[in-house]
Amino acid sequence: MSTINTEASGRRRILFTDGLKRKTIRLGDMTARNAERVRGFVDDLIAAKSCNGTPRAETLAWLEGIGDTLRARLVAVGLTKPAGGAGTVADLLDRFTKNATVKPVTLLAYKQTTDSLRAYIGGRALESITAADADGWRKSIVDAKLAGATVAKRVRVAKAIFAKAVRWGLLTANPFADLRTGSQSNPERSRYVSRATIAAVLNACPDQQWRAVVALSRYAGLRCPSEIMGLRWADVNWERSRLTVRSPKTAGHEGHAVRVVPIGPDLRPILLTLFEQAAPFDPEDPTTTEAVIPRLHTPGMNLRTTLHKIINRAGEKPWPRLFHNLRASCACDWVERFPNHVVAGWLGHSPLIAATHYLQTRDAHFDAATGADSAAQNPAQSLHRTTENDPQPRIAGKTGNDVDACDSRELREVAGNCERNQWAILDLNQ
Repeated sequence: MSTINTEASGRRRILFTDGLKRKTIRLGDMTARNAERVRGFVDDLIAAKSCNGTPRAETLAWLEGIGDTLRARLVAVGLTKPAGGAGTVADLLDRFTKNATVKPVTLLAYKQTTDSLRAYIGGRALESITAADADGWRKSIVDAKLAGATVAKRVRVAKAIFAKAVRWGLLTANPFADLRTGSQSNPERSRYVSRATIAAVLNACPDQQWRAVVALSRYAGLRCPSEIMGLRWADVNWERSRLTVRSPKTAGHEGHAVRVVPIGPDLRPILLTLFEQAAPFDPEDPTTTEAVIPRLHTPGMNLRTTLHKIINRAGEKPWPRLFHNLRASCACDWVERFPNHVVAGWLGHSPLIAATHYLQTRDAHFDAATGADSAAQNPAQSLHRTTENDPQPRIAGKTGNDVDACDSRELREVAGNCERNQWAILDLNQ
């Protein structure tokens, strides 16, 4: 890549080509051995620059220790930056936090990663950070016994931070780019909260506002507290049993700031009772409010601790991720009755996110698949017995004498099912 040229005066210089330009690094009076050593580091810098990569750790350590004169010559040919030009990792973290255009709660989540990076490599020069340092940092948070999903989230944020450094021209390459992220889902902390459990919890709630918080999370899939806090009585359409939800989490995504959620039969009476208890809203009276759950606007309200106490009072064992698993349980119930894209729209996320973070395999699924009841254990006998004793087609909720009264849509559904299953029926009735 480069060559050493010795002048007649004995002074040495390194010659190399950068694109179509020939460049020179003057070394002055230097022994042949030292000049060869410098040339090795220069070759590494040239290679890293050509492929937008990161120099070896030995090269970066050498750069930190060289004198100002040689560094200035390397800077002049574009192989490095001035000493302290990119600052330290701590400087990058401060700049990243200052320029982040995210919601306060997201910035608070970023702080876990920035604090971890600051403790591990915060005082290091930014340009000295290598892929080996990135691997070491990841190992340190794994060794801290953090959950796999937490490790994945911190790695994702760290990669974004150093990607910003590249974009801002502070680094030529991202030393965290190839760091393995892993999955942010955590199935070990997933729990399906049954309707029986929620019934006991609702009975243990101290008042109607707390019943509404639990019911909105479990039966409408609202995020707590952000989406429940934003509910107003004007968002409730009693006539059509629909609820307009404003989501701060997805407000930055076009078309996802507002969604409409059904008010099911489990949720409606709880909301109706709360509505009847609510004081009339007067815009001129600061003591009144149009919020559905006024308590959530009280400073210092600790929802998680209070819900823990309510669950214990109900005689139930608190489950992990209290509010997230209420929302996930709602998703599980809905997806077994409605198409995925409909459920995703009601919950305010994509079907992929639902499958990754919300949907769960439950014991009830295994029972249904293995045939817990006698009819499921012997479907052939059940179908054969039905066709012998009642040859007329049956429609849910109607007897054979009522078939003629069915509307055309139901008849078409029966005809379609018969056509799809004709070969199975022939096989069963040979």
